[in-house]
Amino acid sequence: MTSLTHKTLGQSGLSIPDVCLGTMTFGEQTSQQDAHAQMDFALGNGINFFDTAEMYAVPPRAETYGASERIVGNWLKRQPRDKIIIASKVAGPARGMNWIRGGPLSMNRENIRQAIQGSLQRLQTDHLDLYQLHWPERNQPMFGQWQFDPANERECTPIREQLETLADLVKEGKVRTIGVSNEHPWGIMQFLKLADELGLPRIASTQNQYNLINRSFETGLAEMCHREQIGLLAYSPLAFGHLSGKYLLDPQAPGRLSRWPNFGQRYLKPNVPAAVQAYAALAKEFALTPVQLALGFVRSRFFVSSTIIGASSFEQLKETLPATRTPISSELLGAINAIHLQYTNPAP
Repeated sequence: MTSLTHKTLGQSGLSIPDVCLGTMTFGEQTSQQDAHAQMDFALGNGINFFDTAEMYAVPPRAETYGASERIVGNWLKRQPRDKIIIASKVAGPARGMNWIRGGPLSMNRENIRQAIQGSLQRLQTDHLDLYQLHWPERNQPMFGQWQFDPANERECTPIREQLETLADLVKEGKVRTIGVSNEHPWGIMQFLKLADELGLPRIASTQNQYNLINRSFETGLAEMCHREQIGLLAYSPLAFGHLSGKYLLDPQAPGRLSRWPNFGQRYLKPNVPAAVQAYAALAKEFALTPVQLALGFVRSRFFVSSTIIGASSFEQLKETLPATRTPISSELLGAINAIHLQYTNPAP
């Protein structure tokens, strides 16, 4: 087993463990008691990095808005704050969540400021270690979309205004480090270009999906982030549970996708089951579980600063956390890449 390591996130100077505990199930699938047990277990295993967002729990709904942050905050207030790394995100527009600030029409200065104040209150802290824009306001393909369409162009808040607002939060001590999420190369380069031109803080990371059935990060983003020193915080390493193999055995196995069939539509694409089956067979060939293969692969990639794992229960976390430490040999990586060439990014 490979041991936990620490990496500096981008050029920020913030040192993070290469495994992070995600909290999007907290307040929906996961009770506060179970969530706190997970956080205690993670911390006991050297993971002091926790990721949340104002829109969590998921699937998002008005009744659970902010629930994950509140649960994390109730745990955080009992910890030495300087020993814990907390990341959160501001929700953007165009996702139909009118219960968030009346349905944010933009990611402008006013919305970002309202969002950070709400997050700080729910988390019961005076600062965030990493604050991220949850998704771009501008027109771009995301969350299962895979083609850019200029016909969908719309007015949006200039990236400069977003960056200047984040810079003010850093200057005020409310945020230590800034990042983006679900971004593409053009957006990241705009943030970096403006930071250099205006003397503003550089984004340190992008939080994007990365797993065995969605390696689209490797095309364009991997080189750019490596050369520009932007860390990838890889979310959904198990592809909403698909890569655990449980849905192969029972499509109605307890989990997010059986409970909310329309959630995670990127996994409804035609080649997903065949790719998952191929990776499950490969895991068996190498005497691994599908979870070990999937998590070990993501954590092994040179461009991944931290692998964000999530669990709906403490019992589940006791399996997934050790699985992140699975070594990936060159022989195994070659076999993974052979399957990837056969089923290239079936769930972009």
